[in-house]
Amino acid sequence: MNFDEILCLIGGFGKFQKILYVWICLPQIFLAFHMLVSVFTGAVPPHLCCSTRPSVGAPASSNFNFSLTSAPSGWPELSCMASLNHSGAPALGDGHSLGSCTGCWEYSTETFQSTIVTEWDLVCDSASLNNLGSSIYMFGLLVGAVVFGSLADKYGRRIIILVSLAIQAVFGVGVAFAPNFFVYTALRFMVGTSISGVIMNAFVLGTEWTGSKQRMLAGIITDYFFGFGYILLAGVAYLIRDWRKLQLAISAPGFLFIFYIWVLPKSARWLMASDKKEEAWELILKAAQMNGKPLTKDLEMCQVYKTEEKTKVKRKHSFIDLVRTPNMRKQSLIVFYLWFVNVLVYYGLSLNISDFGMNIYLTQMIFGLVEMPARTITLFTLNRSRKISQLAFLAVGGSACLLTIFIPNELSIIKTVLAMIGKFGITASLSIIYVYSAEVFPTVIRQNGIGIGSMCARTGGVLAPMMYFLRGISPHAPMILCGICPLLGSALTLLLPETANKPLPDTIEEVEGSILSEEEDGKKPVIFDSSLRNTDVVSSRMDC
Repeated sequence: MNFDEILCLIGGFGKFQKILYVWICLPQIFLAFHMLVSVFTGAVPPHLCCSTRPSVGAPASSNFNFSLTSAPSGWPELSCMASLNHSGAPALGDGHSLGSCTGCWEYSTETFQSTIVTEWDLVCDSASLNNLGSSIYMFGLLVGAVVFGSLADKYGRRIIILVSLAIQAVFGVGVAFAPNFFVYTALRFMVGTSISGVIMNAFVLGTEWTGSKQRMLAGIITDYFFGFGYILLAGVAYLIRDWRKLQLAISAPGFLFIFYIWVLPKSARWLMASDKKEEAWELILKAAQMNGKPLTKDLEMCQVYKTEEKTKVKRKHSFIDLVRTPNMRKQSLIVFYLWFVNVLVYYGLSLNISDFGMNIYLTQMIFGLVEMPARTITLFTLNRSRKISQLAFLAVGGSACLLTIFIPNELSIIKTVLAMIGKFGITASLSIIYVYSAEVFPTVIRQNGIGIGSMCARTGGVLAPMMYFLRGISPHAPMILCGICPLLGSALTLLLPETANKPLPDTIEEVEGSILSEEEDGKKPVIFDSSLRNTDVVSSRMDC
């Protein structure tokens, strides 16, 4: 009897699993905090060079309207330039020359008491360091995915989740006391690695304990908690305007997760695969008892691996097979691009909400609210068509982002609404690609395909903050990129096969449309991997 059959007997989503998902979902709120807190801690308030102050000895904020540095009719050059005659900003209209600021800036405190920008003067010539710091944080997610993914397979999901939560709390609090920008960036990098450790392994732990029918819904539940954290961050940041206190407020509660040592269970599926059957059996009996479906110990127990592994493949496959043949190469490259563009645009929009002209706290809350319906709607569209769902949501997201460039800055509400629609489309598309990619790749190279797709996604996350360097070319360049890239992805999706309600491909030859010569009687056994229709993590041969 394999583990999925055992889950059918003890309950695929009973009291045990529901309690487990409570423990899995709570950290998702703090993951959202850490992923998006740089929107506030790295915000750039209006500023001007000290030497342009209207009167010597008077605070700039009391004599100068900071909005003039960004208003179309004002003097935006004052943010980084100084008036050489030191006669004040209004004299600029009389033709006085400007020179480079000597390293002293005055910052508006109307919205933020302090940010890393105001503390370390990350403006003008040093402005690129802010986006670079965000990219290094995203690179931490990439490193964490590689490191903690392999460690979890070796040592188990539970221990890696506990270690990652500890790293997140310790280094997150450390960020609040960083003495300079470079230490701050290094500590944030470590937080980024821990985020991947929690996200991946919490999701895996949950799916490994859940019946195949409930896996998709259970996965969406965790997404809802991430969205709740997205919204909650707006309120926390609104109340705490100092970046160090805000960082401490989102990190210090992480130490409360120490009680997970006593409540978070191991994965019985992993224990069985690791030949620790007695320990696994104890957990299974506990789960059965909690679910009200107790088992007898004379039940035969042996871990049977994935059904497709029973059919021996005569040769080993590698990632090279993803691009070796024409159809497989076409489909692989398209899926990799879709992973990349979804994450690029998702974080490109999420981390730069200040560009839309509305109140930054309100915009953050709206963007968080959009997450809920965007993830819910995919539950209804996916069963009808993976392909149409993917291309439609990409088209919606890309078109909305592209339309924002035609809206003048004075109409900030319309611009924000369009950005919100763009976020809706990209969020839904990102949810779909998890399922779609698992079904496009054949069984023999599915894990290779998903692994490289995930790497492409992390690369998009690294590049997302750097995308806004393009503002030096044109203020509209980032949103043009956020519009064109998804539209291109939508068009490329037309070249992918429809996978809804169809058996998963098992071999590369099946993708290429050829028949295996070694198949007996011209018939190939169908391997229906039902769990991969719901998740890319756990395979199952039962639908219970």
